[in-house]
Amino acid sequence: MFLYTLDNKRYHTLNYEYQTIFHKKVFKVSLNANFSCPNFQNGSGCIFCLHGSNDYDITKNQDLIRQFYEVKDIVERKWPDSYYIGYFQANTNTYAPVAVLKEKFESILALDNVVGLSIATRSDAITKECLDYLEDLNKRTYLTVELGLQSSKDETLSLIKRGHDVENFKNCVLELKKRNIRVVAHIINGLPYETKEDMITTAKFLNDLKVDGVKIHMLSILKGTELARLYQEKPFPILTKEEYIDIVIEQLEHLDEKIVIHRITGDPKVEDLIAPTWLIKKFGVLNDIDKEMVRRNVYQGDKVNNHVL
Repeated sequence: MFLYTLDNKRYHTLNYEYQTIFHKKVFKVSLNANFSCPNFQNGSGCIFCLHGSNDYDITKNQDLIRQFYEVKDIVERKWPDSYYIGYFQANTNTYAPVAVLKEKFESILALDNVVGLSIATRSDAITKECLDYLEDLNKRTYLTVELGLQSSKDETLSLIKRGHDVENFKNCVLELKKRNIRVVAHIINGLPYETKEDMITTAKFLNDLKVDGVKIHMLSILKGTELARLYQEKPFPILTKEEYIDIVIEQLEHLDEKIVIHRITGDPKVEDLIAPTWLIKKFGVLNDIDKEMVRRNVYQGDKVNNHVL
């Protein structure tokens, strides 16, 4: 059995990480603090983004504490003795003065049984003053900063209108790591015109940076996005489920076994999705990844170092 799992996976699961640190069930509670996004304000945003993360519009003007307790009340019916991590997920959650960040972050951190914060943001939206505040937060709680990279290929970042380059991302990770802050990187497989080698290179890049966690997504072409227009005007190849599984497994092999895999596929809303339709069956994809890793007899980190069994 692979060391870094409690449920027979062959990669380092988030459940293992939380259970090892906190010794009980931990839930991330997604929150919308009504932040904006510099990339969306300065242009149309990333071409795959649906109206500036409007998936969260339902909670846009809702009180943060109310959002938190609506989730907590549901969870407690099944797991009454749990811990929680406030997950500031919608848009860019450091894109505001530090005084505003403190007001929002500290309000959640002060709640009972909240053991940490996870802050989703961009590498070009963290100021020096913000870094200092995050360093202080990290000394007081279990802090994770999530950064979107998507690809380690600058040509791809330009095509998808990411708004920053790979060097900017790298420098931000290094600054966070100097302060011992956990960093989780988001990547997207299947971006237009990328090869399998490009996607494997992105995994190797993150491994070399020694990030603490990775979220792997499959590109979703959503209605109403610039990506959808591009796809309709000049269709580009979309990964099949089998191709995606093959790439993910090889990426896992190139990621050190100590890197936590926070996500390994996505689950877009059916009503928004143009392609690929196989993404709708999320658990089928997860199961197929597990089965293929068993068939190949491979584990996370196999191409980096000897994994621990």
